[in-house]
Amino acid sequence: MRVLVIEDDEAIASAIVTGLTREGFTPVRVATGAEALRSLPTDFILLDLGLPDRDGIELFEDLRAASSAPIIMVTARGAEHDRIAGLDLGADDYVVKPFGFRELVARINAVTRRTSGTDAESKVQQVGPITIDRRTRTITVDGAEIACTPKEYGILDLLARDPGAVVTRQELLDELWGPNWFGSTKMIDVHVASLRRKLGLAEAIETHRGIGFRLALTP
Repeated sequence: MRVLVIEDDEAIASAIVTGLTREGFTPVRVATGAEALRSLPTDFILLDLGLPDRDGIELFEDLRAASSAPIIMVTARGAEHDRIAGLDLGADDYVVKPFGFRELVARINAVTRRTSGTDAESKVQQVGPITIDRRTRTITVDGAEIACTPKEYGILDLLARDPGAVVTRQELLDELWGPNWFGSTKMIDVHVASLRRKLGLAEAIETHRGIGFRLALTP
């Protein structure tokens, strides 16, 4: 798997590249945002937010627009509001420096499992009037594309993997916010309510009080 390592610190970049190579990955290291955009496409992205030529958040948005590759933010910005902002923007995970390399590999593998999809989870899935295209991370209802946030897309994607099954709040948090998130689960309700409005299908997503949610549609 080709991993784009966007890191301007030579020592950190060298350690990551050496470790990834040893683990069987194919790392490609760049030090600036401009180089990063020229190095697409790739299979996975590790993004340092403190780059010399670009604001890391702006670069993240450009990378997300240009590539469907999973992105882990790797940064010294460890404050809770920074982690929340990064994950809410749609980062697949957020790692704070300094970190252990084994932890980084574990997070890469976990994100890959979450985002790669399987044969059972077709890249294009039809559930009732809803179409989920996992290649482009887009959702349409009766052919009309819905403008969803990354978290709204992620919620529907998870529910659609097993239509009719209840997905717990903790499963949603672990998958979409990461296992180290300790905030309120109430934010899930906010995203679900917004998703229902955008879909125009109020009964499509059922709330199971105290447990979680289910997609009440059939393929």
